Amino acid sequence: MNLTTPAALRRRREILATAEARDPVPGGDFLTVKERAELDAADALELDGLIEDPIPLVPVAQLYRRDIPDYAGPDDTDLLQVLWCPVDHSDRHYSPRVFLYWRDSSTVGPLLEAPPEPPVISDMYLPIPCLVHPEQVHEYQYADLLPVDLRDRLDEWDDDEDESRPRYQSDLSLAPGWKVGGFANWSLTDPYPMDCVACGTAMTLICTVDSGDWNGMHCSWRPSEEDPTASPDIVGVQIGRGYSLYTFHCSVSFDHPPLTAMQ
Repeated sequence: MNLTTPAALRRRREILATAEARDPVPGGDFLTVKERAELDAADALELDGLIEDPIPLVPVAQLYRRDIPDYAGPDDTDLLQVLWCPVDHSDRHYSPRVFLYWRDSSTVGPLLEAPPEPPVISDMYLPIPCLVHPEQVHEYQYADLLPVDLRDRLDEWDDDEDESRPRYQSDLSLAPGWKVGGFANWSLTDPYPMDCVACGTAMTLICTVDSGDWNGMHCSWRPSEEDPTASPDIVGVQIGRGYSLYTFHCSVSFDHPPLTAMQ
């Protein structure tokens, strides 16, 4: 985990975006001497001691019932706010600790002019603010969790040497990217139970934070309206080595704490 501050990370993004948009500087370098010195100075900050201080949560997503067909909150709410503690937590397999808040938007008071910012963050866990344009798709369960007879039929169907044919697991069943609802992709580990720590009930996937909105230039899930040169890294978040962070909620009580899985 590389520690930084929100201000230093925003400045790094600004410098890199400027460098990407211009012709190479004299000598063919990507950065100017001044830019490189500024980034080196930020990298040299001693921030480890701040980990023990109180760290305000970072907003990750704000989702309204009117926009999300799969909104799954209490009946008296129309807003889900997803926040996380923006540093690695060993009890969360070294990923952020996620918090879910369901609210009635009509009761939300005045917004803070200057919301509190954490004194230290991981450089992978500060989302770039953006608007959400939800698109509903139909997903199918991860292959290893399907009935055995259906899984065998899929294995036989997938066993084709024609590389141009779509595959169930990578092309047809589970959409990559940030999403609400749907199913988790357990390709990093074998599937394991996500049971509520408060009551033992099997939990339901409520939202996914991904390291990119699609996988590669030729991914079948890549939006056709996107510029062919567009980067899938729209939000500036990375989970582990490019994985996804799945957040599950208890179907018995929305007051029970969520669980996360990194895959």
